[in-house]
Amino acid sequence: MPKANETVLEIDLKALNHNFHYLKSRIGPETKILAVVKAFAYGTDAIEIAKYLQELKADYLAVAYAHEGIALRNAGISTPILVLHPQPINFKSLIEHCLEPSIYSSRILRSFIKVAEKENQDNYPVHIKINTGLNRLGFWVNDADHIVDHLTNTSSLKVKSIFSHLAASEDLDEKEFTLSQIESFKKTSSDLIDKLGYTPMRHMTNTSGIFNYPEAHFDMVRSGIGLYGYGNSSKENQNLRPIASLKSVISQIHMIEKGETVGYNRAHKSPGFEKTATIPLGHADGISRLYGNGMGFVYINDTKAFIIGNVCMDMLMINITGIDCNEGDEVVIFDGKHRADTLAENVGTISYELLTSVSQRIKRVFCR
Repeated sequence: MPKANETVLEIDLKALNHNFHYLKSRIGPETKILAVVKAFAYGTDAIEIAKYLQELKADYLAVAYAHEGIALRNAGISTPILVLHPQPINFKSLIEHCLEPSIYSSRILRSFIKVAEKENQDNYPVHIKINTGLNRLGFWVNDADHIVDHLTNTSSLKVKSIFSHLAASEDLDEKEFTLSQIESFKKTSSDLIDKLGYTPMRHMTNTSGIFNYPEAHFDMVRSGIGLYGYGNSSKENQNLRPIASLKSVISQIHMIEKGETVGYNRAHKSPGFEKTATIPLGHADGISRLYGNGMGFVYINDTKAFIIGNVCMDMLMINITGIDCNEGDEVVIFDGKHRADTLAENVGTISYELLTSVSQRIKRVFCR
């Protein structure tokens, strides 16, 4: 890619291709793959990423909310889309756009049956979510009879899959807990399948589960962060390529004397002569104030430069004392070499938060 001359998020579809096929190499040939494109495809561009994943023949896509799925359908995406956290107010439009809801509670099941029957649906595909220990969403493991009672009294729904979600698949210190989740899911899903009289798909693993728990691959696996280049372990990070690079430029350079201050609230006070640079990127773009005052950093010509003072809404300032650079030079916030997880960990957060915070006002540039 050419050097950035404004703030851009470069998205490398070749890296996405690599990650997709690496993940495929870790599962059996008959195991399907669901690609998670919620949260604007982890801060990249949901429509472009979904289109490319459709080209790569992902078996399923997943979003968190119905409006995310509707946007994909309106953009021409035809791959099946699972909506992980649907709300009853959106059920009619969800059906109109052929989106498939996660059914995670009795309230949601009753509400969806009511809407599906009103819309004259027959065997509409739904996905039954089982809570095996994350305690976020899902039916309890002993709810099989209750679920089947509702389903046998309507022809409007058909269970496409039964699924659950691992709580700590990246943490091998929690292996005992994860194995208990897997066993619980096996038992509950088998019970549900016996009572349904037909066999929906089963899926449980996220990215770390794909790597660490092959015994839980079942019929389909789900990957979000892995597709975007992060494997939640130093070993797997070597096999994946971050697809997003956030870059900007130096707008202006200042020379400041000892005792001068930088930014709002005079948060940085210079201990001596310093050279500073102002970058057109701020907390409205996803670089939180947490990264200010020396906690965050960027790279200029491969040299680390720390953020000084408070991050502003549209700008941040960095200390470039001793760095050979000029106004207009490229600044890298994160890329394949200078990883988002390294920057995020410095302020006590994770790559997911930094990536999904990148504002949609930042220009996206795609590289195939």
